[in-house]
Amino acid sequence: MPAENQKIKVLFRHRSMEMGGVEKVILSILHNLNPEKFDITVCLNLNQGELRNEFPEHVKKVYFTDGKEDFSKNPLIHKLQLVRRRLKLSSALRSHKISDHLLGNKKFDIEIAPTYSAFSSVIKSSNKASKKVGWFHSEINVPTLQPLVPDILDNFPQFDHMIYCSQKIKDLMHKYYPELKYPEESVVINAIPIDEIKRKAQEKIEPLPEGPVFVSVGRLHNRKGYHKLIDAHKKLIDEGFHHTIIVIGSGEEMKNLTEQIRTNNVQDTFILIGNRMNPYPYVKNADYFIMPSESEAWPLVIAEALILQKPIIATDTGDVGVMIKDRETGYLINYEKDEMYAAMKTFLTDPELIARIRKNLETIEDQFDNQKIFDAVEGILEDLYRKN
Repeated sequence: MPAENQKIKVLFRHRSMEMGGVEKVILSILHNLNPEKFDITVCLNLNQGELRNEFPEHVKKVYFTDGKEDFSKNPLIHKLQLVRRRLKLSSALRSHKISDHLLGNKKFDIEIAPTYSAFSSVIKSSNKASKKVGWFHSEINVPTLQPLVPDILDNFPQFDHMIYCSQKIKDLMHKYYPELKYPEESVVINAIPIDEIKRKAQEKIEPLPEGPVFVSVGRLHNRKGYHKLIDAHKKLIDEGFHHTIIVIGSGEEMKNLTEQIRTNNVQDTFILIGNRMNPYPYVKNADYFIMPSESEAWPLVIAEALILQKPIIATDTGDVGVMIKDRETGYLINYEKDEMYAAMKTFLTDPELIARIRKNLETIEDQFDNQKIFDAVEGILEDLYRKN
């Protein structure tokens, strides 16, 4: 075993650890990078989110400021804590002296931005000697991303290596910005903890509603398409097709979606249950999975639903068409309310199609090879270290 100071010192920078696909990817990598080779630190802007204590023991966690979980319940004190946090965070992000001090003035060999929101902080690091790695999970042409694109394009060429989580994400980047000066690049798909998913799916939960149940897992953001799904659901209910949709997740659209559900009078059949640390039993116990997103890259939730052998309806975005064979291991649609409606109606009325999909899902695990993924990430980091 190499001595401590011979390990490759790696720093991951991230905003916080709310339940999400990127956060799960970060955790799977941290749990599988070889601790004999890598000395790993994670730096969070906020010590916040359901997954904030899920890091492996050998990973050091540093944070610039407290998460909302540690705030007072007293409204006045809470408000003061928020103001203090904002000031503390802006100082740490503005001043290398403060952020470097919090990081123990340690010189890292490699600094990693696991999502575009961390690009700037890694590129602007005071440590000019470290190799910089970016991870990109987004379709660059999505309308909602456009305000952030200039900053993304500015940072991109300054990285030493860019990892894309799907071939399509890389292809879109080169299609829309062929003149950009790209760093070295790799495509590394997200790893799936198969045994853990199956184990966690056995956990007991409250009984789901009677009759066919569709489940969806995702942040309540506009681009996740839940506003369209509510309209499709309402149409089916009005036509007498009884079913329930359960959505696991929270986010800034919670208020709007709750209001839309109330306006459509579907409170009993379209249910937002908020975040769950363990969503897998809900997926396992539901009849079907549905993902109505406008844009995704290589969505972890699709892989998880496949592992749990759920017939899936999903928008054909990112690499979903690579993960799912249409009408064979799932059902692909466009990001349209009418297509969501038609697909759910098909699932509710075509038992032969459902039986065929279920049969094909019995051997689906064969398409996931985690070790190959972790080996690829280790290889990229070791190559960069050798170049230092």
